[in-house]
Amino acid sequence: MRRFLMYISENYAFEILRPLQAEIKKRGFQVAWFVEGDHVNLSYFAEDETLLPDVPAVKAFNPDAVYIPGNLVPDFIPGLKVQLFHGFEWKKKGHFRIRGMFDLYCTQGPLFTKKFNELAQPHRHFDVIETGWPKIDSLFNAKPYHWPERDQRPVILFAPTFSPALTSAPALFEQIKALSETGQWQWLVKFHPKMDAHWQQQYRDIENANLNVVETQEIAGLLQCADVMVSDTSSIITEFALLNKPVVTFANSQPDPHLLDFSEPSQLREMLQQALETKSALAEKISNAVAQLHPYADGKSSQRVLDATLQCIEQGRDHLKAKPYNLIRSLKLRKKLRYWWGF
Repeated sequence: MRRFLMYISENYAFEILRPLQAEIKKRGFQVAWFVEGDHVNLSYFAEDETLLPDVPAVKAFNPDAVYIPGNLVPDFIPGLKVQLFHGFEWKKKGHFRIRGMFDLYCTQGPLFTKKFNELAQPHRHFDVIETGWPKIDSLFNAKPYHWPERDQRPVILFAPTFSPALTSAPALFEQIKALSETGQWQWLVKFHPKMDAHWQQQYRDIENANLNVVETQEIAGLLQCADVMVSDTSSIITEFALLNKPVVTFANSQPDPHLLDFSEPSQLREMLQQALETKSALAEKISNAVAQLHPYADGKSSQRVLDATLQCIEQGRDHLKAKPYNLIRSLKLRKKLRYWWGF
């Protein structure tokens, strides 16, 4: 029986990997989880999910493949190393960095596939297969998020990135505070887990009947219930666009045609009004962007990921070069995981 390991280090990984876990179990294979570091809330694990306590337990489980939505994975853990990515953050530095740790990159759409295929040519130690992203499988049928104060007013979802160089949280704070006090719209605020704690608290301090800071780990429901998203240069922009909804961005690093981008905080109200009034005019631009970023709306990306994984397991690595040694990264991971055996 095939065995698969979910290797995670952040809470956002649950929503990415659970659709894939369901597909694996559906086919009668085994799944286990392993947590690196202390950023994962262990209470998020369900009773029927298997959590392995340490590296020796992982080695005893002996997975055929390891799924990683993060950037790093130890070479001393067995199995095909599959990169699934933690978002659509292709504009951010490092998204296309080849770290020499993965055997297979499962890409979300043509934009990513093209770039990773180009990178594969000089490196030649990994495969690239376009599959779509497992997290999206549950997006289209997710139940819209609901809270007690919900009414018929438009819902604005503010979801900034955490990166200090790109986040809009400080710049838009006063505008969002003022707009929420007017009562014209309802606001939901969802922070990335790595967002600066100071700014998370600043927004909690201005919560009112029209503005809620949301703690849920389930993003799909938030995207379903919102009419417009406000962000900056965040991966979540693409997830929202897949629902054919308008996105307003503040100082996006590379604004695409389907984004309503602005550079002065005072323009926020105007941009939101434009987004709500011109949804149909933006539809074609959004559709063109989605075709490049994630053209799959069939809910079967997890199936494609598992099929690609099984294909690579059967094929082996004879057609690929050996992966680089990655000595420094390997030693750092050994220290972090307190594992010094099996060199």
